[in-house]
Amino acid sequence: MKIPFLHVVAGLAQGMELPFLTQVPVPADEMAVIWHIRLPRTIVGLLTGAGLGISGAVLQGIFANQLADPGIIGVSSGASVGAVLAIATGAAGVTMFALPVGALVGALAAVGLTVAMAWRHGRIPVMTLLLSGVVVGMFLAAFSAAVLTLLDVNKLQEYLFWTIGGLDYRRWEHVLLGIGPILGSAVVMLLLARQLNVLVLGDNEARAVGMAVKRYRLLLLVLASLATAASVCISGNIGFVGLVVPHMMRLIIGPDHRRLLPASLLAGAAFLVLCDAIGRVIVPGCEIRVGIMTAFVGTPYFLYLLRRYQRSLD
Repeated sequence: MKIPFLHVVAGLAQGMELPFLTQVPVPADEMAVIWHIRLPRTIVGLLTGAGLGISGAVLQGIFANQLADPGIIGVSSGASVGAVLAIATGAAGVTMFALPVGALVGALAAVGLTVAMAWRHGRIPVMTLLLSGVVVGMFLAAFSAAVLTLLDVNKLQEYLFWTIGGLDYRRWEHVLLGIGPILGSAVVMLLLARQLNVLVLGDNEARAVGMAVKRYRLLLLVLASLATAASVCISGNIGFVGLVVPHMMRLIIGPDHRRLLPASLLAGAAFLVLCDAIGRVIVPGCEIRVGIMTAFVGTPYFLYLLRRYQRSLD
């Protein structure tokens, strides 16, 4: 449905009972579309993009690697396992919350397993954490594939639509499910930006200034994982936002996380909503899901980053 821009603004104002544009008549069907379809979809897009953007910036700081993204610690693979189990058991057909909650639980469980594997003598070495994330991700991907072989065509299609990632059919329940963990984690990560700057310098330098390296690294890892898991649970697997956006912001404003984290949060939100809007209009009469659009944008940029990294080693 095409709704005039003036009707959109007037519908939002009238719905919030603001004292302007009250004289503009907005049909009831347009009000329903604005408030129950378009607005929840936009807010979910903003939350997801913000959560993935700031989480990517934090993880790139923790790993001291600009090629790191939220999927590197097994979040995406864990979410996929939770989602496929919710579909396979039929829980997803009983309540709309089963699939996103299953994805959230699976993502957090995968992160917990990754951290447990990397934990040695009260420390979490970065390289060990990275390798543990790769191993956990491969195992969970194989487990998901094994379960998928047992599903019928309808359930396979349901899982396929979830794993591509999209904002269609988002409702206010999805907003309520994601807004707390995403915004709460983001606020704390913003408050810890100065500590992240010190962690990037290295463990020895951080300890020299009296920082509890293990405590802050684990806290930032948990916060980034929670924001990523909540983002994935309300929108499906959407890749490249946590990789591309922080790097773009780093090129524009520099590596200081006191500016980089809020910039990545805002840019991630804008980037995802923009990709969603482009996917809805680029092919007339057909909607390209936002997970596909971010991959179209992110893949060439990732190859550029990889090539640039290789040149730095020469």
